[in-house]
Amino acid sequence: MTNNELISRRDAAVARGLASAYPIFVARAENARIWDAEGKAFIDFAGGIAVLNTGHRHPKVLAAARAQLDAYTHTAFQILPYEPYVALAERLNALAPIDGPAKSVLFSTGAEAVENAIKIARAATGRAGVIAFTGGFHGRTHLAMSLTGKVSPYRDRLGLGPAGIFHVPFPCEPDGVSVDDSLNALARLFRADIAPTDVAAIIIEPVQGEGGFHSAPEALLTALRELADTHGIVLIADEIQSGFGRTGKMFAIEHSSIKPDLITVAKSLAGGFPLSGVIGRANLMDQASPGSLGGTYAGNPVACAAALAVLDVIEEEGLLERANLIGARIRERLEAFARSEAGVRIDALRGPGAMIAFDIVDAEGRPDAAAAKTVAQSALDLGLVILTCGIFANTIRILMPLTVPDDQLEDGLSRLGTALGKEN
Repeated sequence: MTNNELISRRDAAVARGLASAYPIFVARAENARIWDAEGKAFIDFAGGIAVLNTGHRHPKVLAAARAQLDAYTHTAFQILPYEPYVALAERLNALAPIDGPAKSVLFSTGAEAVENAIKIARAATGRAGVIAFTGGFHGRTHLAMSLTGKVSPYRDRLGLGPAGIFHVPFPCEPDGVSVDDSLNALARLFRADIAPTDVAAIIIEPVQGEGGFHSAPEALLTALRELADTHGIVLIADEIQSGFGRTGKMFAIEHSSIKPDLITVAKSLAGGFPLSGVIGRANLMDQASPGSLGGTYAGNPVACAAALAVLDVIEEEGLLERANLIGARIRERLEAFARSEAGVRIDALRGPGAMIAFDIVDAEGRPDAAAAKTVAQSALDLGLVILTCGIFANTIRILMPLTVPDDQLEDGLSRLGTALGKEN
């Protein structure tokens, strides 16, 4: 069946609110390559939106999932618990940059992890207020979309979110926002809108995902840690897109000196299987009453088995170091593209490890979303899948598997150069 035929079926059967970036239907995939329904091959620089740090169908992950499938697939952990959940919690607790003893709870999606992190913070503090940042992305469920710092498309025409959620500007040099600007806005918020003693949590992405791969400066994170400690606020690091090796550290917050109270995780945790979680200080995690956390499918045993294999692969294949090596090569090529006057104009190359992004701007240096969309479509036509993001939709982000072979990495970068008009 052709892609066009499948698109017609999709349009007739699937709700319009669920958008697909490209009219390409996947037939099979292997590591960093995808083949569509018509047999065309693509190099994957999107990774299912940062889900595939260990690549499509890593043999060790598949083997672990198959073994679990042969044992049992579901009992609901809150009815009949199982060892893979406990083993994964133990591994995550040992890995997370948390002060003191840690505990974990598992879910299925990133939005679930965020919502439950807020529930835990509220249970621990007896407060309701939450502070998030402009440009941040925390999910599409009701509370999570309200935390997300971008209206369109995530909140457009979907009504107002729950009360008690506030946003402050995220430091971003291209937008002219400094750390002082963010902290001054936070101080004004405390004077005008909500007392710090009414705030349960501050949630921040150490590296913004949908917001454009902007890293939270050390000075901001240090100030937030101090404010949280002073006022008894829970500091949450949303590592859903940046975690599990993408930035060259297991968690992006490890590029700073601070330690959060809670960490939300998902995406690359389970190599493509739906799994998420909250890791945090044990004394906070235990404040939620028994039965108040969980879900029918939360912490599915097949996904837990896959996640344990993912953590093995990250360690055994040296993927943290690999992320830094890949990132250095991507930067080298992109810097060369940026020096070329041919094609579109590239600006603001950024991101730690292999979490790399850059902006497409016009001749006056203004965001050029139309040109970014054209580049993404040109790349697809050349057999390369990339994604745009950013508050102005002019950012190209690169999220290939950390297991990508060197020749496919170079091939993909050359195709990207051609899509940018930098290489023939």
